[in-house]
This record gives sequence, C-alpha cells and structure tokens, in this order.
Amino acid sequence: MTAGRLPAALPLTLLAGQAEEHAANFLGLPLWLWQLANLALFLGVLLYFVARPLAAMFRQRQLDVEKRLSEAKELRDEAAQLGEQVKERMSRLDSEIEEIRARGHAEGETERTALSERADREVERVRREAEQEISRRLASAKAELRKTAADLTAGVAHDMLAAQITEDDRRRLLEESVARLASEKRTS
Repeated sequence: MTAGRLPAALPLTLLAGQAEEHAANFLGLPLWLWQLANLALFLGVLLYFVARPLAAMFRQRQLDVEKRLSEAKELRDEAAQLGEQVKERMSRLDSEIEEIRARGHAEGETERTALSERADREVERVRREAEQEISRRLASAKAELRKTAADLTAGVAHDMLAAQITEDDRRRLLEESVARLASEKRTS
C-alpha cells in the first residue's frame, strides 16, 4: 500500500517545492524584499498619520510642562519671598514681644510706685484725720470736764455759802447787786 501511494505523492512534493520557490519570489523579487518594502510602507504611513500628531502632542505637552515649570518657579520664588517676610515678621515679633515685656515691666514698676505713693498719702491723710478727731474729742472731753468741775465747784460753793450766809447777808448782797445794775444802766 505504501508503494502505490509513493508515486502519487511525488508530484505533490514537487509542486510544494515549486510553490515554495514561487512563494519565496513574487514578481521576481525575493519575499524578504517585499516584507521590507511592506514594513517601510507601514512605517511611512504610521509616521504620516501617527508621528505628526504625536509630535504635535509632544510639543504641546513640552510647552505645557515648560509653562508649568515656569509657574512653579514663580510660585517657588513667591513662597521664598513669603518665607523671608514671615521670618522678618517673626524676628520683629520677637523684638516687639521683648519691647512689650520691657514696657509692661516699666509700667508695672511705675504703677507700683504710684500705688505706693498713693497709699502713703492715704495713710498720712488718715493719720491727720485721726489726730484731728483725737484733738476734737480731747478738747470736747476737757470742756466737758471743765463744765462738770465748774458745776461741782459751783454746787459746793453754793452749799458752803448757803450754810455760811445768813438772811441779812443775802439782803445786803441783793441790794448791792441791784445798785450796781442800776449804775451800769445809767452809764450806758
């Protein structure tokens, strides 16, 4: 069975060899040259339809990146300026805080001195008022004591005179008093 098939397979093998040789050549050019031309044509079309828009897109992207980079530099410069301003303000703030502390301490000392002087004046005023009150009360007590002593002396003298003066002495004293009043009235 294999012997009968062998002669029939031979023309197929020869045909396959010719087809292979024919496939390796197309229009008299080798297949690899056609493949190379096909690749070149594909790359050309690819460059024409894809590369130009890609290049334009990449240029635009590059311009956008440069613009953003420029904006970032400007923002960085602004941030640096703001940082410097903040540092300057912080240094001024520290000096202002020290100045306020010093001023507050000085004002506190001034206020303490003023309060101390005011308290001293108040103490002196209260002392003077107390001395004046003591003097008034002492004078009032002395006057009361004199009045009481005078009343007692007058009472004792009245009692002594009443015990020693007789009715005739009283009449004589009354007449002398009336005469003295009458002579004083005439001279005035």
